[in-house]
Amino acid sequence: MTTARRRGTAALAVSAVLGTALVTAAAPAALAATTPSPSAVLPAGLYGTGDPTYDGVWRQSLALLAQDTAGVRPARQAVDWLTAQSCANGAYPAYRTDTTGDCGPKSLPDTNATAAAVQALAALGGRESAVEKSVTWLKSVQNADGGWSYNPGGASDANSTSLVIGALAAAGERPDGARSEGGKSPYDALLTFARPCDDREHAGAFVYQPEQPGIVGDSTAAAVTAAAGKGLVVAPDTKSAKTGTEAAGKAAGCGPAKTLAEAAGNGAGYLAAALAKTGQLLQPPLPGSSDPEPKPDFGTTADAVVALAAQGRAADARKALTGLERDASGWAKESGPAAYAQLVLAAHAMGGDPRDFGGTDLVAALNATGPEPERASAATGKADDSGSGAGTWWFAGALLAAAAGVGFLFTGRRRNRS
Repeated sequence: MTTARRRGTAALAVSAVLGTALVTAAAPAALAATTPSPSAVLPAGLYGTGDPTYDGVWRQSLALLAQDTAGVRPARQAVDWLTAQSCANGAYPAYRTDTTGDCGPKSLPDTNATAAAVQALAALGGRESAVEKSVTWLKSVQNADGGWSYNPGGASDANSTSLVIGALAAAGERPDGARSEGGKSPYDALLTFARPCDDREHAGAFVYQPEQPGIVGDSTAAAVTAAAGKGLVVAPDTKSAKTGTEAAGKAAGCGPAKTLAEAAGNGAGYLAAALAKTGQLLQPPLPGSSDPEPKPDFGTTADAVVALAAQGRAADARKALTGLERDASGWAKESGPAAYAQLVLAAHAMGGDPRDFGGTDLVAALNATGPEPERASAATGKADDSGSGAGTWWFAGALLAAAAGVGFLFTGRRRNRS
């Protein structure tokens, strides 16, 4: 996932408690995690200028991943900042202001932040012990159905389960080898979120949870990517992107899905059909909005581009990528590092050039949101970790809306503010 996936997951947990009678084990954690940051002074090494309370670790992880894919050596200070956010057991909260001791009751860990940090640190190299500790923690909070919730103890959801699959793969683990006490794998859990073809509204898609559909494009993109054993970074599918032969024929297909591979094929078809229809995935208006028209959801569209590339269907994503090149730079400038990172990752998955994304140099723009990176390494672009140490959206609106009883408020996984 990206920022919107992460924040959308948190919003679901909170709104499920405040806006309905559904109270889950994850509710106390989600609520406690909303304590605002007491300081307006941002720490050195952090990307972005917005309040990091809800997404500090998330946006940092995405920024580092995107820089790595572009061959940029991130500043050691930035990598140290991320590593220092970890709790003693390897888990990561959304953000904590004081890293001199272990995590306290106000620094509640979540699987999304932890999985993103694992993917970033694994890609950069040199932090193997930190990665291993975080993976161990993720495995320790796996649910009986094989999946994960945003906060440990809650019901599994497609987004969190997908993020952890990506983290396991990035750490060199086999995701299907992570088994719950009941013998279930993450892929077993992921299949439970797939909708059948006779679902009138979401045929072939993956929902956030069976009883909480959410923004279905978002959860579908996450699950389709994870079903391919991929994480936030997907290697370019240059063959499919260049040939463009299969897009029209496969976009509308939906068939019986007894396996995850078949369900992922249906999910990719769902995304391809939606993108073929509108060019971009759309975001429904927020409850109470004076403008009833849906708006382009650039973050989820970028995720869908990555998902289709992961399934070998980059040709189906070409139109959407062109639309992002044309329209999304302003959104990224306003939203911050995680948004820039999403676009970099989408361009990377499609074999494009993030330094010339519709005329915008996404890499330079991303670099400018944080500490000046070290020079890019022509060989690997990896950060040199020798001698460095770990010691060294609206979300309030979501809470208010949920408290007012408007029901579930979904925001998509990559809607960025900072």
